[in-house]
Amino acid sequence: MQIVILARNPTDSMTDGFLPATERLGATVTLLTDGSDAHARTYAGRPAAPARILDCDVRDPFAVLGAVSRLPRPDAVFTNSDHLQTQAALAASYLGLPGKEWPATLRAKNKALMRRHLAEAGLDVVHSTELEPKDDPASLHDVPFPCVVKPREGVASEDVVLVADRDELLDHVRDIRGRRPEQTLVVEEFLDGPLHTLETVGDASGRLRVLGGFRTHLSPPPYFIEARMDWRATLPPGVQDAVLAQLTALGVGLGACHTEFVLQGDRPRLIEVNYRIIGDQGDLLMAELFDAPLFEWVLQAHLGSDVPVVASTRRHARLDYVYAQSGGVLRSAPPAIQAYGLRYQPMRTVGDTITLTHTNRDYLGLLRSIGADRASVDAAADAFLASHRWDVGP
Repeated sequence: MQIVILARNPTDSMTDGFLPATERLGATVTLLTDGSDAHARTYAGRPAAPARILDCDVRDPFAVLGAVSRLPRPDAVFTNSDHLQTQAALAASYLGLPGKEWPATLRAKNKALMRRHLAEAGLDVVHSTELEPKDDPASLHDVPFPCVVKPREGVASEDVVLVADRDELLDHVRDIRGRRPEQTLVVEEFLDGPLHTLETVGDASGRLRVLGGFRTHLSPPPYFIEARMDWRATLPPGVQDAVLAQLTALGVGLGACHTEFVLQGDRPRLIEVNYRIIGDQGDLLMAELFDAPLFEWVLQAHLGSDVPVVASTRRHARLDYVYAQSGGVLRSAPPAIQAYGLRYQPMRTVGDTITLTHTNRDYLGLLRSIGADRASVDAAADAFLASHRWDVGP
């Protein structure tokens, strides 16, 4: 069995999730990437490493098609990258393999397309305006303040900011353009309310299975760093059905999907659709929580198999992300710890210089907690966080 995987930078999802799953499935992996050196270093000495790592401009769908066509015919083309879903979908379609529908991957990635498509389907209307690099933000009219400015194809809350008025809007657009001058931005109304996720896996038969989701807690405004996620097994049926209806309208089906939405009363309002598995170790937490082959399920869907998803548990889980709140040098932090349902992993090393990005790149460490119920998980996680220090100073 041959699987071609497209990737940019190495991730925990790939290193600790999908690559070990390919080994358990007996698959041989060819990795196409524009960062071959980083991947080679990451997988050195690991048993579940790709058989081949090949250089390719994976952002270019024509380069991907050319590279894949030169390989022995694979059984699947897969990616877990936000940036490469459309490229993988086109390659799979070209080869006649199971894959995501490329219009759906494009709608999920392009936030302006997502808004327009949902509005045209009569499912939700959000005030949203695209701001091309040449456009003057001062010319925007009828902006509903407060509003959110974000890159149209952005990920990981990078350059996503809440602005209160026109002066802040102009300042933040100028700041983003100073670093990313070619980026098209979206200016849209702020959807206030508790933030949730819905995690799904669709198989080749067209069935979309709901795994559950998380209640997400964010850093204080104006930024949107995920600070904590609490497992939530179920949603009210009407809410879940409404989210699934929007995903169906967008064309979401095959494979994993991580959807973020706010609840306004019983009305779910989509924030973004990430047409891949949840990251930042939320996927690893779910696999452990269910004690189930989650990564194999996703890969089996891309291999054309029905997915026997049976994901239920009476246990509770929580993710805590310790993030830097000021720049400087990381002076002290706890080491990796695993005990009594807790698994702490440092994300930065003592001595590292921290430059704030207001994204998940500011994470200093990550705590995964699993226990019999919410009370015991909260008590253990809160005690761990209170008994350790993360010092960032000059």
